[in-house]
Amino acid sequence: MLAGLQNVTFEFGARVIVKDATWHIQPNERIGLIGYNGTGKSTLLKLFAGQYSPSEGTVERSRSTTIGYLHQDLLSFDTNGSILEVAMTAFERVLQLEKEIEELGKELEKDHENNDLLIRYTDALHEMDTLDGYTIHHRTEEILQGLGFSNSDLTRPFREFSGGWRMRVLLAKMILQKPDLLLLDEPTNHMDLPSIEWLEKYLQHYQGSVVIVSHDKYFLNRMVTKIVELYQRELHIYNGNYSFYETEKVQRVELQQRAFENQQDYIRQQERFIERFKAKASKAAAAQSAMKRLEKVERIENVEIERPNIKINFRVDKTPGRVLATLKDATKKFGEITIVEDASAEIDRGDKIALIGANGKGKSTLLRMVAGAEPFEGERVWGHNVEESFYAQHQLEALDVNNTLLEEMQLCGSQKTDLELRVLLGCFLFSGDDVDKKIKVLSGGEKARVALAKTIVSKANFLLLDEPTNHLDMHSCDLLIDALNKYEGSFLLVSHDRYFISKTANKIWEIEDQLIREFKGTYEEWVDWKERNLAAKAAAASSPAPKPAAAPKPVQQAQPVQPPPSTPINKENKKELQKQQRVFQELEEKIAKLSKERAQLEASLSDPSTYSDRSKFTAAEAAYKKASEELTRANQQYEQVFEKIMELEKGF
Repeated sequence: MLAGLQNVTFEFGARVIVKDATWHIQPNERIGLIGYNGTGKSTLLKLFAGQYSPSEGTVERSRSTTIGYLHQDLLSFDTNGSILEVAMTAFERVLQLEKEIEELGKELEKDHENNDLLIRYTDALHEMDTLDGYTIHHRTEEILQGLGFSNSDLTRPFREFSGGWRMRVLLAKMILQKPDLLLLDEPTNHMDLPSIEWLEKYLQHYQGSVVIVSHDKYFLNRMVTKIVELYQRELHIYNGNYSFYETEKVQRVELQQRAFENQQDYIRQQERFIERFKAKASKAAAAQSAMKRLEKVERIENVEIERPNIKINFRVDKTPGRVLATLKDATKKFGEITIVEDASAEIDRGDKIALIGANGKGKSTLLRMVAGAEPFEGERVWGHNVEESFYAQHQLEALDVNNTLLEEMQLCGSQKTDLELRVLLGCFLFSGDDVDKKIKVLSGGEKARVALAKTIVSKANFLLLDEPTNHLDMHSCDLLIDALNKYEGSFLLVSHDRYFISKTANKIWEIEDQLIREFKGTYEEWVDWKERNLAAKAAAASSPAPKPAAAPKPVQQAQPVQPPPSTPINKENKKELQKQQRVFQELEEKIAKLSKERAQLEASLSDPSTYSDRSKFTAAEAAYKKASEELTRANQQYEQVFEKIMELEKGF
């Protein structure tokens, strides 16, 4: 075990983050830590990193375990040094050795017969070789380039870069340090798709354990083999990727909800009994006993109360013409950098377009060009009856800082009631009294969510969205995906969230060679098309030049094909058939037995006496899950054996 929580309870004042939580991290694990915004995921990482101490229980760490923790607070670090120098501070001992070797070399030039100096110099060279110190420049450059930095960036001062790029430098440093346990808090925020894909591949082969807090489902699906969910102050562990977690969570929630409802029935029955008989002398003792039993019952949480399944609904006021917008011969340059040159594109009614690519390619610039917020050479033609709504970071400046959230939403002219606006704000992580806060007290991320809510509540038939999921949690992303899929209008969006793109877009735009390349299809289809193209190019590049055509050979008379001789029935096949028929019968009996066992366990889970005893309920729930898994495996074997029998019977 590298690190772990043992019966840990942690509180912020009266607020409990986790209660009696146990979680052990083993070597070479890939873990996704998930939960709704504000539940305390970052707090858990800080417990492992030693920045917080638990109220109860222990945080266990092996003495030899090294931990690297990437978090937003690191952005307070500043320096005039280049990003290459900052990343290379990961090799503290190697850099120290470089200085020692240089100084010892100078001393040996003056006194080359000094045996003590020679031994120290030789030892330093040996240690340098052992630490692979001569490759640190190459390794550092490779990591930084993988994270999206160009060669010319490497010598630029760290302080010249924005927060997102600074975080990449610090991530590079952490990767180069190779700690036994990497704790990464939203590492893909502000990364472009190529950098996320590079990080994903790198971490899959990382020689250590990784715990990641992320709202990127696509990243988690491809990266992790275990999900730990922080939910209602408890840790729930699922041995699989995010898709596995989603399937298993549904089953667990259904069981817990059934348990909650049955326990509530039991509590109501006991309360009626107590109320009815507590005043009667003959039944008072029984009523008192029932009251004591009821007090000892460990209450099961209602799983439906934490995040209700609210829907976001768009309304379109007018139906636009067939073509919404056209770019003709568009050219946009920033000094010597050309974004697009003589590029043309068309957006039709019903288009749901994702504009993707690496940072610096000009995705947001192109979005602003379509919106009419960025001047360029060429022409933008707006279609008939088009009503657009544009969401981007600069829209935050348009918010009236003296308004409350609710007042700002009322200005949208959507004719929604205050209750409807409160529900909509709830989808964007504002609940209760939050809606009465002034805009001026909100953080940047909170303002971004308000601006996005305003964009969505409008009756526009064409939306332009720049990184709409940046400040949302997974649940809110799912609500937005559902809304965009039902939206009757069209949209053009920029996003680095591959899951979000894959669930919403029916067209892909990519800026390539200063032109807008359009692909009609989903993100997965685009990825498949790109991979096939790359494979075809690689095959063409590696194949030898075609040889001159050889002289044709004389055509020979085709020989008649002799039919295979008929063979007698194979005795081995017959024996195998009989064996498979016996296995088939045994599996039928096993499936019947397991189905009965699972039904009994399900009935047990519905028994109030089970819910009143937590250990009993946990054991029953585990047995039910085990029986379900065995039944699934038996059914799969049943189908395989059946197919084998069918194949064997064909030979008779």
